[in-house]
Amino acid sequence: MLTDMDDTLWHQLPTTFDHVHTSDPRFYDRYWFAAYDPEGQGALQVTLGAYSNMDVLDAGFVVVHEGKQHNLRVSRSLRPQLIPECGPIRVDVAQPLKSFSLSIKPGEHSVHGQLRWEATLPPEEEKPHFERLRGRVRQHYARFNQVGSVDGFLEIEGERLGIEDWWACRDHSWGVRPRMGVPEPVTGPKTSLKERGYIMVFLFFSTPEVAGHINIAERGDQREYATATLRDIRGETPVDLDVDDVNFRLELFPGTRRFRVIHLEVTLGDGEFLEFETEALGSSIAMPGLGYSGGFRDGKGLGVWRGEQHEEFETWDVSHPADVIDEDGEVQRPWHRIQPVRVLVGGGGFSSRGTGSMTAVPSGHLPQYGLPTGESAR
Repeated sequence: MLTDMDDTLWHQLPTTFDHVHTSDPRFYDRYWFAAYDPEGQGALQVTLGAYSNMDVLDAGFVVVHEGKQHNLRVSRSLRPQLIPECGPIRVDVAQPLKSFSLSIKPGEHSVHGQLRWEATLPPEEEKPHFERLRGRVRQHYARFNQVGSVDGFLEIEGERLGIEDWWACRDHSWGVRPRMGVPEPVTGPKTSLKERGYIMVFLFFSTPEVAGHINIAERGDQREYATATLRDIRGETPVDLDVDDVNFRLELFPGTRRFRVIHLEVTLGDGEFLEFETEALGSSIAMPGLGYSGGFRDGKGLGVWRGEQHEEFETWDVSHPADVIDEDGEVQRPWHRIQPVRVLVGGGGFSSRGTGSMTAVPSGHLPQYGLPTGESAR
């Protein structure tokens, strides 16, 4: 099927743009945007993803305001409308790699509004993500990250919230990842988290002096993935710093596995050290509200075909560091949270304060971080 994209000069395969190079049903292409009040009074996220081999376009929007998280999740058949709009959520590229319009139209859901996401720094590519499991390609995707700012407004249950120069970040990723639309096949025994834990720490940040991202994933005591881009932004042109190694330690809220502070030590190629202190700033976003990690009420998560049009929404209490209370009063502790953070950077000639977005998901047996066998969601 021909689409408008086929009348450009950017084909990379001898086929049309309405399908992708692989038949793997997990192939996806997704935007993710976030914006946080630097004073910790609010947070929002928007996502929009296409799953070409599942014939699905889905989207989500969440805003945290006064300790409540308002969720909107929508899905539709991808074809024949290959446009970046799903239900009331739309993402328009005003200028590639620079400026985006994020729209949430009014409806029965509790929030609507209009936002403008503007880049303040160039995008940063991560190292490629590639992993085989028993001969099968488990994941093979690319992602880039970018820091920016957001302006606009939201109307939350009839209350207008003006958004002015909120710190913001985004990523754009595409390829094959686990659990995109279909369950992962069973190809052998699975090691439980009680035997071998998992932790992922992923920081976007910027201060007036330095900015970038750090992404680390470990299974048990083995580091399986690490990528980082740090940039000195004190001059007119950002200068990339050579990152040699990153280590971290956690300070948790008592009785939980939610962090209060994460300390990171970055070793640069010239032997200098940078110290990062990232402190929780306001309530964290529970990502199932956006559709991630088994989100949507059917528990199947992103990329699943749910009919020609599907919409669901609700409001959760997220005022506790770990507990999420739904509209029926049920308490859950979802493992996937993204936390606005205050960032302090020192060492290597830097001394500044800024804002960031931190994902930290310690699961299972991690004695090296003072976390013996326990509930992965804590």
